[in-house]
Amino acid sequence: MASRLSRFPSRFPVGTKFVIEGKRGGEGQVQVFSRYLEFPDGTFFPLPARPPKRESPPAGRRTRRSRSSRGH
Repeated sequence: MASRLSRFPSRFPVGTKFVIEGKRGGEGQVQVFSRYLEFPDGTFFPLPARPPKRESPPAGRRTRRSRSSRGH
């Protein structure tokens, strides 16, 4: 089985910042050159500029329906 990246926790300490640095390109596009998490104690956790592609869900997997489609 291929190795998987570790998953982030569902919660971070209060005051944690998700920072995306970039510059505007032509026709309203933005080029991202830096992404990182900045924790309240001042430590940085660099993130890749492009997240890895997710694997497609297995065949036959049901999609989550919204509440409005259930008639409630």
